[in-house]
Amino acid sequence: MLVPITIFDIIDIVLVAFIFFQLYRIIKGTAAFSIFIAAFFIYLFWLVVKALNMQLVSSLLGQVIGVGVIALIIVFQQEVRRFLLVLGNRYIKNNKFSFSRFFRSSQEELGAPEIASEIVRAVQNMASAKTGALIVIGRQSRLDMFTEGGEILKAQVSAGLLETIFFKNTPLHDGAVLIEDGLILAARCPLPVTDRVSVPSHFGMRHRAAIGMSEHTNALVIVVSEETGIISVADAGEVRSNLSPNELKNILLMEKIW
Repeated sequence: MLVPITIFDIIDIVLVAFIFFQLYRIIKGTAAFSIFIAAFFIYLFWLVVKALNMQLVSSLLGQVIGVGVIALIIVFQQEVRRFLLVLGNRYIKNNKFSFSRFFRSSQEELGAPEIASEIVRAVQNMASAKTGALIVIGRQSRLDMFTEGGEILKAQVSAGLLETIFFKNTPLHDGAVLIEDGLILAARCPLPVTDRVSVPSHFGMRHRAAIGMSEHTNALVIVVSEETGIISVADAGEVRSNLSPNELKNILLMEKIW
């Protein structure tokens, strides 16, 4: 006897496959991946036991799985947050309609290229001098919660100020600069570090902090390596390295952050 398959069954299968694929992309290379695989096999074993009508084992596993769902949410809270953030970021990037356009002044739009140019000029100079830097540029996510432990500045963005902040002998050089709404919001800010174990070994703490910040928020994070002077950008947990100043400027202008 053939089982009828409807279009809704196909959509159901595609959606489940998409969710599992996206979840795999987010947790691969992390310690949570092993936990997920173990939980997945336990669930499959429970389905088999239930299909074979083994009442006692099925009942025991059912109780474990019922409590395990809550435990998994607690264990995978960072991964769930990252998953929702990735989906949200993609929607925001692909959605050309935004309420912020109605509240954005023409002066802010005209100032965006100048702000991008100042950031790129500072990054270029720091890369040439091999001065380490970590610059967070906010999008829709607010950065106020990450200013704790830093110094509030609320200053105009300029290449000279950014270079001065990250100069080795200044008290503000350690930590990140947060840029929001076209202003330098704060400096010397500690950032959350990624817990992924698959991060390349040549990435230092700045790169790990940049990845962690891009996982926790939808901010764009610029990194200048102190060892090599290489310019990198972290976005949604992914890193693009060996960027030229022109490539960095194109990224800033294409993102339409301001």
